[in-house]
Amino acid sequence: MTPAPDVAGKPPLAILLCSPRGFCAGVVRAVDTVERALALYGPPVYVRHEIVHNRYVVESLKKKGAIFVEELDEIPDTDAPVVFSAHGVPKSVPESAAKRNFFALDATCPLVSKVHREAEVHFKRGREIVLIGHAGHPEVEGTMGQLPPGAMTLIETVADVERFTPRDPANLAYVTQTTLSIDDCTGIIAALQRRFPQITAPHKEDICYATTNRQEAVKAVAPRVDALIVVGSPNSSNSKRLQEVAERNGCPHAQLVDRADGIDWSKLDGIRTLGLTAGASAPEVVVEEIIDAFATRFAVTVETVSGATESMFFPLPRQLRELDKASDTAAE
Repeated sequence: MTPAPDVAGKPPLAILLCSPRGFCAGVVRAVDTVERALALYGPPVYVRHEIVHNRYVVESLKKKGAIFVEELDEIPDTDAPVVFSAHGVPKSVPESAAKRNFFALDATCPLVSKVHREAEVHFKRGREIVLIGHAGHPEVEGTMGQLPPGAMTLIETVADVERFTPRDPANLAYVTQTTLSIDDCTGIIAALQRRFPQITAPHKEDICYATTNRQEAVKAVAPRVDALIVVGSPNSSNSKRLQEVAERNGCPHAQLVDRADGIDWSKLDGIRTLGLTAGASAPEVVVEEIIDAFATRFAVTVETVSGATESMFFPLPRQLRELDKASDTAAE
């Protein structure tokens, strides 16, 4: 039922709230790693690269004492914790940290680490490796940095597949970035398998459960709404994919916004239904902020459209778990 205008004369707006949305288990683990390190050691805690790609999260951690750097050489000699982001890092980074005797905490998402291990196994078995992903993304740089130069070739499009000339077409394997569009990745994999029928696939899909679930939720909502808002930062791969998925699946207009102040209201005149979701690195507090912003202009009703149920949990890095255990023992 379409809501009626309220007493203030606001136009009605039905918001279809996608579920699942927002933080995934890997993001929770990464953010909790920084916050637990701050609680145990006090500031500063250094973080190489943004812990996750979300402006609100990064700014919140900065206020608590986290210092973000792009490279380790920006960090002075220190006993403070140094955290590696959820996206993963090349092998050279922990090696450099060890040489400087840093207390390093690896917050790499375990599902990204899975891709790293797969690539290493393929390399040990003498296979040439294709990585399906986006150039310049830190996850891609981290994955390619697990192996010597030339061991892995980055493929971004079906056209790249057609241009690719492997050393031995019969001895290939592929892995993928975890935050890709399912549909895009499916097309690239199909092109690889058509050209190289013997190519070895991952034992289990590399695109992570959270990326898949959030995209499927958007697909269910997109044909039903006049516009859709994705809460997420522009450098967040999984958030950008949600915007693309919405537009490909029948939504006339989709916006990717960091905060409510980023909404382009001029594109939303006359809408009566709005989809709302959040990328895997976007906190729920910003989703609530977006709903509040629409409530100032519209008579809002909210309906949750539920998809997959998520129960995944990843424990904190071992060093923090051991410190917590020691603290609990001392308190007994």
